[in-house]
Amino acid sequence: MSRQLIIYSPAGIVSAAAPVRRATKRLAALGFDASVDASALTKHQRFAGDDATRLDAIHRVADAAPAVALATRGGYGLSRLLDTLDWKRISASVDKGTAWVGYSDVTALQLAALAHKATGPAKPGEGVSAGFWAGPMACDDFGRDDSPEGGDDVTQDCFVEAMTGELEAVGFRTEVGFDGLDVVGRLWGGNLAVTQALLGTDHFPNIKNGVLFLEDVNEHPYRIERALLQLHQAGVLDKQKAIVLGAFTEFRKSPLDRGYNLKTVIAYLRSLTKTPILTGLPFGHVPVKLSLPIGRQVNLVVQGRDAFVMW
Repeated sequence: MSRQLIIYSPAGIVSAAAPVRRATKRLAALGFDASVDASALTKHQRFAGDDATRLDAIHRVADAAPAVALATRGGYGLSRLLDTLDWKRISASVDKGTAWVGYSDVTALQLAALAHKATGPAKPGEGVSAGFWAGPMACDDFGRDDSPEGGDDVTQDCFVEAMTGELEAVGFRTEVGFDGLDVVGRLWGGNLAVTQALLGTDHFPNIKNGVLFLEDVNEHPYRIERALLQLHQAGVLDKQKAIVLGAFTEFRKSPLDRGYNLKTVIAYLRSLTKTPILTGLPFGHVPVKLSLPIGRQVNLVVQGRDAFVMW
């Protein structure tokens, strides 16, 4: 059954139309009635249109209430819109069945929606897809020119199952030492830098006993540590049931590091917080990424090195 999907641009500029065209065709082949918002290819400085244009695009998609609202890409730009977004319109779209999907800068929209309670009523049970999903985006995950399918098959299959309400759990391999972990909490998080930037604002969700997942790109481990330390010193990490780290990629090593790396960062953070910190989540600025329901109550279970997130 065909499901309406609208591709829109809430943040960074889309440099070329070709990936959007390829994504539209690929999504149609996957069973979606895919269309592109009128301002998706608009350009203003480094943004996909000025603030008013992008704000109108989000509201226009919300009013249309498609089954899926899929961002073209991230970049930067959503933080500029959070104070003026009409959260009631966003919430109404979720109530009508819209799933808002993306990652990276889209984290700002997703976490602010939690803070403003724009995620709709709780809808437990099978067939639930409406709400906010950390997942793929049009250009990089469905519109790549270096793949005959436009992107990674696992990523796309997981996305389809999530959007059709069939996905109820995801799994990954983590480090040794967490066998027997079994916690229940609200799933939230996304891009680390964006999450950190929301701290102390009205757009930061005050989630206790949650499962916090994080990823980032182009950030040296010392910047990752600094961001995680701020979250820790603000009391965020100790309030969680678990922290799950995805991919931290594309940073440059420094000759000053002298053995300092992401592993030492994680070991240091583990010495500071009682909250278990797991690694290995297939999510971030990488080809293979899961689709994760932000704001959903989940059960995180570890058996040996196999970790499962179920909802």
